[in-house]
Amino acid sequence: MTGTRASLRLSLSSLRAHKRRFMGTFTAVLLGVAFLAGTLVMGDTLRAGFDTMFGNAAQGTDVVVRSTNVVTVAGEAQGTRQPVAADLVRRIEQVPGVAAAAPKIEGAGQLLGADGEPIGGQGPPTLAGNWIADPELNPYRLADGRAPSAPGEVVVNRGTAERGGLEIGDTTVLRTPDPVRVTVVGLATFGGEDGMAQVTYTGLTRADAEKYLTPKPGEAASIQVRAGPGTGQQELVDALTPVLPEGTEAITGDASAAENQDMISGAFLSLFTTLLLVFSGIVLLVATFSIHNTFAIVVAQRTRESALLRALGAARRQVVGSTLVEALAVGTAASVAGLAGGIGIAAGLQALFPAIGFPFPEGALVISGLSMLLPLGVGILVCLASALVPAVRAGRTAPLAALRESTVDDSAVSRSRTLTGSVLLAAAVGVILTGVLAAPSLWLSAAGAVLALAAFVVLGPVASSYAVRILGAPLDRLRGVTGGLARRNALRSPRRTAATATALMIGVAVVSLFTVFGASLKATMDRTVDRSFAGDVAISAPAFGAGGSGLSPGLAPAVQRQPEVESAVGLGKGVAEVNGSGRALTVTDPARLADVFALGAVQGSLDSLGTNGIALSDTEAGKRHLDTGSTARLTFTDGTEADFTVRAVFEQSELAGDYVITREAWAPHRGQESDTLVAVSFREGVSADEGKRAVEKIAAAYGDPDVQTRQEYAESSAGGIDMMLTLVYALLALAVLIALLGIANTLTLAVHERTRELGLLRAVGQTRSQLRSMVRWESLLVAAFGTAGGLLLGALLGWVLVKASEGTGDTAFVFALPPLKLLVVALVGLAAGALAGWRPARRAARLDVLRAIATQ
Repeated sequence: MTGTRASLRLSLSSLRAHKRRFMGTFTAVLLGVAFLAGTLVMGDTLRAGFDTMFGNAAQGTDVVVRSTNVVTVAGEAQGTRQPVAADLVRRIEQVPGVAAAAPKIEGAGQLLGADGEPIGGQGPPTLAGNWIADPELNPYRLADGRAPSAPGEVVVNRGTAERGGLEIGDTTVLRTPDPVRVTVVGLATFGGEDGMAQVTYTGLTRADAEKYLTPKPGEAASIQVRAGPGTGQQELVDALTPVLPEGTEAITGDASAAENQDMISGAFLSLFTTLLLVFSGIVLLVATFSIHNTFAIVVAQRTRESALLRALGAARRQVVGSTLVEALAVGTAASVAGLAGGIGIAAGLQALFPAIGFPFPEGALVISGLSMLLPLGVGILVCLASALVPAVRAGRTAPLAALRESTVDDSAVSRSRTLTGSVLLAAAVGVILTGVLAAPSLWLSAAGAVLALAAFVVLGPVASSYAVRILGAPLDRLRGVTGGLARRNALRSPRRTAATATALMIGVAVVSLFTVFGASLKATMDRTVDRSFAGDVAISAPAFGAGGSGLSPGLAPAVQRQPEVESAVGLGKGVAEVNGSGRALTVTDPARLADVFALGAVQGSLDSLGTNGIALSDTEAGKRHLDTGSTARLTFTDGTEADFTVRAVFEQSELAGDYVITREAWAPHRGQESDTLVAVSFREGVSADEGKRAVEKIAAAYGDPDVQTRQEYAESSAGGIDMMLTLVYALLALAVLIALLGIANTLTLAVHERTRELGLLRAVGQTRSQLRSMVRWESLLVAAFGTAGGLLLGALLGWVLVKASEGTGDTAFVFALPPLKLLVVALVGLAAGALAGWRPARRAARLDVLRAIATQ
């Protein structure tokens, strides 16, 4: 016990005496824990805010009556549900316990702002529906103005009005998708907020909603029911169930609110928080290498101190315990500070989100025990785990080491490390090739990627010896003796150089991975458009996200009538179960499809699909074991089942879709009709500019959607990729910052370690500027090694991800390396190294020569 207390006192005394040595470790842990804690607090707060918002919005609805017929396509949260008869309200109102009932009509409707530009559409839905007069059944509350009462009058949620610069009394256009001229007469809130996140809402009169949002009057998405006093939700469900017609059901308002919350916020929050947690893990992994390196250097510098303790009778466990106590103290203090920082990050995001257009639900931050204990435990555990190997190494110090004069780490690379790294690399290559080429598997490829990362880390010291010699070779000629000394210092301890560079390597590798994957997605989209799109211009709805209202089905026929146009084909969308599996349908004019899309070889005929024929892509036909003349059973959302004959099988399907039917076949089962794309080809002799102007003139009367050339269409289709990369770069900036701090901390400790050596260099004539230059070039060499390794690893993992993604679908991905973007990544990595060496170089140049020489 006495020895333990002595060890503890020694550790705390050492911490007080050498606080600066651990500042980099403290900062790395603080930033990593703050990021993790901020993510958890923000997720809890968003979840609680959405719970409250949806609870407030649905508190007046006790029962929802809806159809049981639903078709779910892969990627959809709740599927497409058949509407119910609106006149069912009268039957429901006669059931004892019902206080009120109202039909709820829902559809897509995108408002144009005061500047004529569409509001929303690149992500969250743009909704329209009938304004329900009963305030208890309406999830929206009138905040300003009045309810719509005449044709063309609408209520808009307040957040949408603010983003679009609209006020009460303004006139604008609502795309349904046919353009409708509307006047804003009221502003509404949802659950006490200005809107439901960035979802836009437009409330119309019931007559307008039936006219523009449903295929025929008398249909509603569901019927909202309010219970009378003393009647519970489940009690009312039980009372309604016997009187409802076949194919309809009643569910409690709480169950409906939970479904809507899961659809709007659940999937979003899961994806959002998972993404942030992944980056928190990357940040903490980078921090682990920086922390480990700090303790490894400190232990190496305290070799004589540890040896003296051993010579004076200290046991190995006491020396190990002393180092771990230091790590525990630093980790605990930094983690506690990180928790405060995490709360600050969440509070900052709560204030920032509304400013960038994402309404963070109002209310106090939700700080749960888990969101505090988990980051605290992770921070301490990371610090202890990072210090464990250096601590064990310190415990193995022999007492005779106290007689050594030098404490400079000049450790070489062991043969066992080289052998282990080579085995890991060989295993990684084998697993990757199996997961990419032999049996395409995303999980197998991911396992190979993890093995590759481990191999890079283990082989880092081996590679650093060769890489630094190659990268630093020009320094001997360009910077003379100063450059040569910088290169030799970087080569002195391969393990330290590699450990320092690894933190930066991981950050650069992840940035490079996403850069390569993003470029590959863009190249894939370019090739898809180039291979499949045979038209001259495209009129398209938003390429990503759930928003927008689509294009009017009347647009393609109107464009077709222009003298400059040879062919204009619109692609609509529908859903149905094909032989029991939910599938997306392309609704179009198949006879003209080949005029504007390259379909490849076509078996059968696209001209005679009629009302009971279907065309399939070659891939889907093979999967379903169908061929021309085969019969497929289609079940639509209205419950209708029909046999369709396969009358054509085409080779390519990237833009045309896998299942094609005529508009006549879809008409009896359709909901709100819209097109996602109109492809246009010009007559011979019509110039591109002339044809585009003619199409734009017609499009202006249909909500003024964008008319794009093939190249513009390809670029807009990949528009979400740049947004994703911007977010990734912003999140990874913290990892690069921690890597930068790791390099700076290592160099600072190295300067302290080589104090006497630096003093001797100054004594024999080295100037302050030469000394600063030497330290900076050493930092730059370490960063260059980390950056080069990161670029190589990132490109490899990018290739793995691209090739493995082909196994998850039918798309043939294109692997692309973006040289300019990777060059920018390389320059940022080198700039980080130059910046990291600035303070240690300055400190080295300020050393007093005589005191430095006298240092032991």
